[in-house]
Amino acid sequence: MEIIKETLSLCPVCLKRIPAIVYEENNKIFIKKSCPEHGEFKDLYWSDARLYKKYNKYEFVNKIDFHQTEIDKGCPYDCGLCPAHKSSTILANIDVTNRCNLNCPICFANANKTGKIYEPSFEEIKNMMINLRNEIPPTPAIQFAGGEPTVRQDLPELIKLARDIGFVHIQLATNGIKLKNINYLKKIKEAGLSTIYLQFDGISEKPYLIARGKNLFPIKDKVIKNCRELEFNSVVLVPTLVKDVNDCEVGGIIDYAVKNVDVVRGVNFQPVSFSGRVDEDVLLNGRITIPDFIRLVEEQTSLTEEDFYPVPSVAPISIFVEKLFNKKKPTLSAHQHCGVATYVFVDDGKMIPITRFIDVEGFLELIKEYIEELDYNNKLKDIKVVLEIGSKLPSLIDLKNAPKYINIKKIISLIVNILKGDYDALAKFHYNTLMISCMHFMDAYNFDVDRVKRCCIHYAIPDGRIIPFCSYNTIHRKEVEEKFSKPKK
Repeated sequence: MEIIKETLSLCPVCLKRIPAIVYEENNKIFIKKSCPEHGEFKDLYWSDARLYKKYNKYEFVNKIDFHQTEIDKGCPYDCGLCPAHKSSTILANIDVTNRCNLNCPICFANANKTGKIYEPSFEEIKNMMINLRNEIPPTPAIQFAGGEPTVRQDLPELIKLARDIGFVHIQLATNGIKLKNINYLKKIKEAGLSTIYLQFDGISEKPYLIARGKNLFPIKDKVIKNCRELEFNSVVLVPTLVKDVNDCEVGGIIDYAVKNVDVVRGVNFQPVSFSGRVDEDVLLNGRITIPDFIRLVEEQTSLTEEDFYPVPSVAPISIFVEKLFNKKKPTLSAHQHCGVATYVFVDDGKMIPITRFIDVEGFLELIKEYIEELDYNNKLKDIKVVLEIGSKLPSLIDLKNAPKYINIKKIISLIVNILKGDYDALAKFHYNTLMISCMHFMDAYNFDVDRVKRCCIHYAIPDGRIIPFCSYNTIHRKEVEEKFSKPKK
């Protein structure tokens, strides 16, 4: 056993903060901790020690100038954001209700189970959104979640308000049931919705019967068809990945996205979190970590490990834009073991990952090299830096392996515009690709405060606090919903 690091975690029973070690054993990474009251707990942290160490080179520790709570009890109890937090909000979740039109066996929000209604008022949600836009930098993207947000009658008005307040990207996390109604879909599109984040567990009946209690695939397919009819071309498929339930359908889900690339912008796989007291054998055998996800992709598609990069690998691009304009920019500074992604282009039904025709590693090194050359007080010099980068890009591009519809002029123009902070250029890039990603959210068993401190997906709540995703769902959700809920009538 080789100890990798010491950290702080949680007891899965009492949720008290306890010391933990992360260590390597048999080419795997484990986390182990002991609660004085409830004993020892061991969990699989990453199933591939080599890949764990490889991703460490992309570590990016940011700092933020915005916080609302002080350090008192220590991470993860002071969330608000507190001064110990390292990442500003990239995507904010607002649970607009805990009501749902399903009763899924698998649900991190525990919708419909509390016996109470958590449903912030329109005015409370407005204040939450203003609070997010007052962050430094302002939160760029918001997701309305729940429960099932479409059960709220005023959802279209909330979407319009988010657009008016200044969010550049507005997302809806939904099971899609209400989107079978094309008139409703049209209404939320016209209100200003950017993306539908569609729960999507597979392409066969089995995973839906197990995870959702009924076969919902025909509904998902209908939503895609409705989006096509309305030319709403921004859907992300979101499978909750469960061993022996839908892990054999990873390739099929990606293939479905490829076949519907005119509508689908990406697939974001989310390995299931474990809640409640779980037997250690069940935990160790059932845990799907990011390396497991990558292996499933390799076995079932033409993509490989080399096509994937951890989330913070792109942080230098944001820092470049930030320094170019001398203005704080949203930065994907999540922990290097929180998530991975790749972009693929679709050419005649065939996936071509961006890594096959662009030297991504070389591009990132080029950006890092020129960050120090920027000088906001010398605009002429900064223009020269951007042009120099543009002049070096052709050496990083292999057109022989690129999609037929791409030329070098288009690629260079797109990259240069992204480096200039052009959001439209970034959106255009997304509309020409599929993003295949995996975010591994933590539970009380594999909880690591080092990861929580760098979380950039946060929840806004009615009392003004902004809470990192994993600490909210592991610790704070129950307290927040009890405080702001009303009994069901």
